[in-house]
Amino acid sequence: MTDASEARQADRTLKAKHRAMWALGDYPSVASHVVSPLGPLLVKECGIQIGDRVLDIAAGSGNAAIPAALAGADVVASDLTPELLEVGRNLAAVQGAQLEWREADAEDLPFADGEFDVVMSCIGIMFAPHHRTAADEMLRVCRAGGTVGLLSWTPEGFVGRLFAAMKPYAPPPPPGVQPPPLWGSEEYVHELLGDAVTDVVARRQKVAVTLFKEPSDFREFFKACYGPTIAVYRAVGDDQEKVAALDAALDALAAEHTTDGVMEWEYLLLTAHRRG
Repeated sequence: MTDASEARQADRTLKAKHRAMWALGDYPSVASHVVSPLGPLLVKECGIQIGDRVLDIAAGSGNAAIPAALAGADVVASDLTPELLEVGRNLAAVQGAQLEWREADAEDLPFADGEFDVVMSCIGIMFAPHHRTAADEMLRVCRAGGTVGLLSWTPEGFVGRLFAAMKPYAPPPPPGVQPPPLWGSEEYVHELLGDAVTDVVARRQKVAVTLFKEPSDFREFFKACYGPTIAVYRAVGDDQEKVAALDAALDALAAEHTTDGVMEWEYLLLTAHRRG
């Protein structure tokens, strides 16, 4: 087997693991019950209008794609995990939204150069393992003058710190795989997008999460619903000492970020125009 074919096989294996991880648990519940305001916010910030051709990368169950379609855009919701797309189709039908659902790898999008007026991702593309490749694909399918919109968890915010807390209990990532919360650093995203964009607007904001009354409520919900957390607990397995330590770490983190029953999760919201 040549180096190139070995690399392709390694990538297929990695993507299969990612696809399976996001199918674990019930991520649509996280999207609808915990972070539901974020999708409509990104749609608004991207200035999506009737007739715009819009691509939502790593759309999951449509937290941003469905609001974009309801705003009158011609939307394609793409994601690596077909189970999430199926949930999205059902949610869209209930809400009367018409859009296309397409299984696709963020690092190898099956779309033409410059095909879309708006290319966006709401806490989605940040989980693609190879950031430069994903960013290049995002830029490639956006037309000159079109809008790029990103909403990503910050490294310093709650979810960024959640990944840091889980890291000691997770298997080491394959070579070249980069941490998702880097997309929440403005400087890092500037580096990824480079001179391909102009009119960059970026700001850090927080979403209020009120679902969890106690830190243990957060921990149990994420252990049941959030693919990355489920995967880490599976990696720990039956090691009760590690399970207890991880439980304690998540409880402590949740307690630190909760005031009067409200958690605040920081994200970076960034929009830009594709340079002509």
